[in-house]
Amino acid sequence: MIILFVSDQTRSKQFYHAILSVDALLDVPGMTEFPLSHETSLGLMPEDNIVTILNEGIPNPKKATGIPRGELYLFVMNPAESLQRLANQGGKIISQVGLRSWGDRVGYGLDPDGHLIAFARTPTDVEK
Repeated sequence: MIILFVSDQTRSKQFYHAILSVDALLDVPGMTEFPLSHETSLGLMPEDNIVTILNEGIPNPKKATGIPRGELYLFVMNPAESLQRLANQGGKIISQVGLRSWGDRVGYGLDPDGHLIAFARTPTDVEK
């Protein structure tokens, strides 16, 4: 499972439900979980909840809200459509879909908390 620390669990749940087009597997106070594949899911945990787990001396994640520190790289059928759904739900497009040097067609956006999301598709030989 991949867990993102979010400032507003309800807002993030609605955002990811819309851009992933899947229902949450779990939705309880403190954690919402969406399936990404048979083996992987995306968890959304409020920043306040993770603070209760961290030891003294570890920076509070709230101090880094809006600063991309990782990337959620999602393979989808239509990256441009997924990127537009992100924008329609209040996310920010930062790079339109294009063929990247590693061979995937990828577009990038930010969720409302500033987490970087890539929507990717590996083109077939005909599409390259």
